[in-house]
Amino acid sequence: MKQIGKLISLALAGVLSAGMMTACGSSDEDVFTIAYAPNESTEQSADARNGLAGDLSEVLGCEVEEIQASDYNAIIEALRTGKADMAYLGGLNLALGVERAGIEPIVMKADDGDPEKAVYHSLLITSSQNDGINSINDIKGKTIAFVDPNSTSGNLFPTAEIIKAFPDENLNSDMLHTNGEFFEAVSYSGKHQAGLQAVIKGDVDVAPISDQILESEIAAGNASADDVKIIHESDAIPSEAMVVGQHVDEETRQKLQDFLVSYDNETYFTEVIKNEGARFVACDLSDYEPVIELNQIINGEE
Repeated sequence: MKQIGKLISLALAGVLSAGMMTACGSSDEDVFTIAYAPNESTEQSADARNGLAGDLSEVLGCEVEEIQASDYNAIIEALRTGKADMAYLGGLNLALGVERAGIEPIVMKADDGDPEKAVYHSLLITSSQNDGINSINDIKGKTIAFVDPNSTSGNLFPTAEIIKAFPDENLNSDMLHTNGEFFEAVSYSGKHQAGLQAVIKGDVDVAPISDQILESEIAAGNASADDVKIIHESDAIPSEAMVVGQHVDEETRQKLQDFLVSYDNETYFTEVIKNEGARFVACDLSDYEPVIELNQIINGEE
């Protein structure tokens, strides 16, 4: 049996071998595969991810493997093709995954395991040394590094918040992501943590970041609260969810939900989920209807 928790680099979903996947019992391989995005795939989180894989392996009665995806699109494609069985996704990617791959959320993150606290926020930050930017109203003509085109708190919500903050500009998503339109220059950092460091170093003026990731980075000593200014906080966002692929059978889905709702490993929630004290609570697709609707509005689908 291969070592549990082995990370397989995923540059594109298509490079995964066809035999790696599937829920326990759905193929001769008997391997259950969890896909993680770069935000959850840091060196510090490896042992915690491996711990969950080992614990879940005992529950499912088969080997549990992890794959480290290069981006969210790769995760959705892996879920669609069955090369991954479960993944941790934010609201926007969950909405895209439902549309493209028929995925289903089974649990969502909540502070203290309280369903009423299953929300987080997108922050816009700048360097504490940047005296010219003190609110969202000061960002026109500056440089910005969004996280990823498919990031909920790193792209979708900050895009919506900026559009709302400048009603007289008649902004749309394309304008906010084109150099020289609203911003002097626009880029993607790939990870919340990278955007944070770009702001601290002065490489960009502004970056969005999840409030929970910022708190986690400060707690880990990777940044100081004195390094940045928070210039805007978004409306509440439904928390990230563990989702399963359409091919995962109902019995396995129930086992997964029961396991995750009762999972009490603080190291996993601190190092992987980036939210000390959080736990998983049961959820379904209805919890993400606000994100689905916002995405449709931003992209002119309504």
